[in-house]
Amino acid sequence: MTDTTETAAPTGGSQNSRALGSLRIPELQAIASQMGVKGTSKMRKSDLVAAISSHGGSSHGGSSPSAPKRAPRSAPTAAPAVGAETGGAPDADAPQKRSRAPRGDAASAVAAALSETTGARAGAVDERVSKSDDRAQRAAQAARSVEGVGDEGSRRKTAKDDRDGSRAKGDAQKSEKSKNDAARTDRQHGGDAGRGQDQKADGGQQGGSQSSRQGERQNDRQGDRQGDGRNQDEGRGSRRRRGRDRGRDRKRSRPRGPGADIASLDEVELQEDDVLLPVAGILDIMDNYAFVRTSGYLPGNSDVYVSLGQVKKSGLRRGDAVTGAVRQPRDGETPSQGNSRINKFNALVRLDTINGMPPEQARQRADFGKLTPLYPQERLRLENTEATRLTPRIIDIVAPIGKGQRGLIVAPPKAGKTIIMQQIANAITTNNPEVHLMVVLVDERPEEVTDMERTVKGEVIASTFDRPASDHTIVAELAIERAKRLVELGQDVVVLLDSLTRLSRAYNLAAPASGRILSGGVDASALYPPKRFFGAARNIENGGSLTILASALVETGSKMDEVIFEEFKGTGNMELRLSRNLADKRIFPAVDVNASGTRREEVLLSRDELGIVYKLRRVMGALDQQQAIELLLGKLKDTSSNVEFLLQVQKTTPANFADGDQPGRTV
Repeated sequence: MTDTTETAAPTGGSQNSRALGSLRIPELQAIASQMGVKGTSKMRKSDLVAAISSHGGSSHGGSSPSAPKRAPRSAPTAAPAVGAETGGAPDADAPQKRSRAPRGDAASAVAAALSETTGARAGAVDERVSKSDDRAQRAAQAARSVEGVGDEGSRRKTAKDDRDGSRAKGDAQKSEKSKNDAARTDRQHGGDAGRGQDQKADGGQQGGSQSSRQGERQNDRQGDRQGDGRNQDEGRGSRRRRGRDRGRDRKRSRPRGPGADIASLDEVELQEDDVLLPVAGILDIMDNYAFVRTSGYLPGNSDVYVSLGQVKKSGLRRGDAVTGAVRQPRDGETPSQGNSRINKFNALVRLDTINGMPPEQARQRADFGKLTPLYPQERLRLENTEATRLTPRIIDIVAPIGKGQRGLIVAPPKAGKTIIMQQIANAITTNNPEVHLMVVLVDERPEEVTDMERTVKGEVIASTFDRPASDHTIVAELAIERAKRLVELGQDVVVLLDSLTRLSRAYNLAAPASGRILSGGVDASALYPPKRFFGAARNIENGGSLTILASALVETGSKMDEVIFEEFKGTGNMELRLSRNLADKRIFPAVDVNASGTRREEVLLSRDELGIVYKLRRVMGALDQQQAIELLLGKLKDTSSNVEFLLQVQKTTPANFADGDQPGRTV
């Protein structure tokens, strides 16, 4: 009997060691505290298992020899069963069990703790399984609600049902958890009562039960928080889905970017009592909006806003002369209300004409870039009987101008280029009234602008030097675009630009830097817009022409001006060069006869006239600059017209051409 009992003891100890090895450190610490082991907070898991096993062996060896050895193996099974059946009530046979189980029996405490831990784990696993099933059901129900949603009302109802169901399940889980806590507490009270009434042992057992209950409650609270977090995430997901569904009902074509507020004003609602006011001006199209410049070519406070929708619908282009109507502000309504910058501009509510044509007809016009350019074929004569000046007559002889000419007036400072341009403008308006004349003054003095406006019978577009460089570029671009629109209609347009050098300087200041700087501080990208301006001059096949005569400054002492002139030197097909030496000697017009000329002048002049001009060129080519202009001026003063002068030259100059020769033709 004794040998059998002692042989079975190590087997139970090894089983307890394996069971203790499967527990966690907090659970081992709780068991050690129940057994009265001290200093367990800093022990490792192996040390805790060894301490609990050794403490259990020593307590078992020191117990009463008359006590049966098999009692500890039956105690762990009986205690939970009684606790579960009675619901935590005190056991009636507790004194007898206490007499069979010694008070300091550590093995029974270890087994009891193992059984309680196993039961708690099983309950936690069951609760996790039930929660996972609930989450799966909620996910399936949410998926069915998203798929089957028909409108916003049904979505709200489904979401409300989901919330009600989740609240009901949460309440049921909480009530079930409270029942489990109550049952767990009753079982613990029953175990405490069965272990004895000793003060020291009761204190250790109560401390262990409290720590275990705290661990379980902490795990329960953590699981509840995780469950609540998942519910909140699911609620947020459903709210996000509802938000996405509501977003689908809205317009997705809302414009974004700097012009978003401007593009929202595409249509203006009119009422029966609204009064419409007529408006007219030049259309200026920006990146995201457009304006009708009613006060000129520069932006003003009375400009009319035009939406990009209206621009595309009517086929509007930059530089179009449009007429339409705007709504008159009501009583007490000011256009400057609101924080938006565009609110101070009145919007165009009706478009009547585009360049004098209906909008339907204007959409069918040709594009300027697709028109075929040719050499000038029709001459613009500057000589007239009313003019007593000799400058137009000299230009007709040394550098004739045709429709579509791209001419460059190369002039040093104080050489009289402004006077020459005024005389050219007056001669064009006198001899060719069908031509639309535009004089563009960039970075000029205000008194010169006033003088030009009073002496020239044409359209004067000016931006004085006291304005920013951006205004110079705006004026020049809108003016050339206006000229292109007129050419598209088949008209002949002449643009006089003073000066191309100052316009290039303005673009060099206003344009963004490209990183490539040429000599003289000229940005490489700043020369492209002036070239585009100057390159627009052309004679259009089958009607229409754009003639540009621009002045370029030289001998100013600036390296930048030299670089700009070199860039434009070979772009023109006509050049009129003025001399500083002649101007210093007060010889006007200070035209360098030998350096001036026109490309393909044989197309503009007749054969007889061309032969006489060649004779005159050969005579003046043998003279210096001053002698040539003095000879020419003296002969022109003796005659009343260029025809008379050429006939006199033909008589006095020996003929160098045979009858079959064609002057000006390359052999």
